[in-house]
Amino acid sequence: MSTVKPKKHLGQHFLVDQNIALKIVDQLTLHRGVKDVLEVGPGMGVLTQYLIRHPEYRTTVVDIDRESIAYLQEHFPQLGERIISADFLKTDLATLFPGAFAIIGNFPYNISSQIFFKVLEQRQVVPEVVCMIQKEVAERIAAPPGSKTYGILSVLLQAFYEIDYRFTVSEHVFHPKPKVKSAVIRLLRNQVEHLPCNEKRFFEVVKLSFGTRRKTLRNSLRSFNLPPEVLTQPVFDKRAEQLSVQDFIALTQLVEQNS
Repeated sequence: MSTVKPKKHLGQHFLVDQNIALKIVDQLTLHRGVKDVLEVGPGMGVLTQYLIRHPEYRTTVVDIDRESIAYLQEHFPQLGERIISADFLKTDLATLFPGAFAIIGNFPYNISSQIFFKVLEQRQVVPEVVCMIQKEVAERIAAPPGSKTYGILSVLLQAFYEIDYRFTVSEHVFHPKPKVKSAVIRLLRNQVEHLPCNEKRFFEVVKLSFGTRRKTLRNSLRSFNLPPEVLTQPVFDKRAEQLSVQDFIALTQLVEQNS
């Protein structure tokens, strides 16, 4: 098999610039001494070829596209059973790795947010993520409080990871060429093992707060039926984008105490 045809329904845009591929792989730090690396959506192995040059990495690749899997099996036979034909979003990652592992990949635009939510679910065993995603999404994830692009993923990821916007990638280095620019970001797990609040409720508060981001938190969080005297506190006059991660933790504690 000489090549893989990009499939629109899978959001495939194959990176064809070798220098950028190498630069992406070079962003991996193997945070906390991790050895296992999982590449999501390897396609024709533009990143894989550089990952396997590192003997200290134990590289595994997962792709939903059977054509890509056949190509990888032909061109990277040394990976053997570590070429996995599966949907990453539906894969039980605990069955693949005995411990912690880093994630790398050129994430399909259409599922990048879902990938990050899965990373959050696995945050105790995923100390590092290096990925190329749509520039707009990368900026959103890295955005500080007060920014118009600051949103749900910004807060949830920043609660558990240090976000580092590494570099922007032109649309001209892909086949087929996407309509937007891309960017590479790196997520490194911070020292927060557990938030000082109910984490499930924290996720709920953040999602509800941004669900109606133009409204004040007093309106966004109405479903919690908080007592009127609690709703007079200044935080409820703010909008979601004005709150830092620590503010959301304090808000979650307040909700827990009064609902």
